[in-house]
Amino acid sequence: MTDAPDSLIPYDEIVQEALRAVVGRVLGQVEASGGVLPGPHHFYITFRTGAPGVMIPNRLKERFPDEMTIVLQNKFWDLKVEEDGFSVGLTFNQVPTTLVVPFRAITAFVDPAVDFGLQFQAADDLEEADEADMHDDAGNDVSGTGETSGQPAVEGSDDGSNVVTVDFGRKK
Repeated sequence: MTDAPDSLIPYDEIVQEALRAVVGRVLGQVEASGGVLPGPHHFYITFRTGAPGVMIPNRLKERFPDEMTIVLQNKFWDLKVEEDGFSVGLTFNQVPTTLVVPFRAITAFVDPAVDFGLQFQAADDLEEADEADMHDDAGNDVSGTGETSGQPAVEGSDDGSNVVTVDFGRKK
């Protein structure tokens, strides 16, 4: 394969922003429905805990210093979606907690009910695309039967999932 010339158009950033808009639109629809998820849908959202604008309690930051996955399924409240992120109430070890997560901090969004997922680089890590991907299991209290490793399947996997990943083959 030949080396592609450097682009003067930041395609990767533009596509990443568009993918995050999908997350915002989906969460906005849930917010508009009064926080009721349609049918069997539920979401696993992975984000960088140290990203600018993320607001989580120190106890969670200590437990998940790099990245964590939350589950929006049965026990969540006060979902509020803004242009640049969302906030939601969840319980962790039976302690009610509000999280604030900018869309730019999100690295994965999965809806296992329909085998759909988006996976992308944290906005401040676009230059470090080859960094190892380390997802922790969901830490919030979850009711239900959904099991996950915290990592969405990779595009083209044999499990038939619909995961979208974007990599523009950045030079090493």
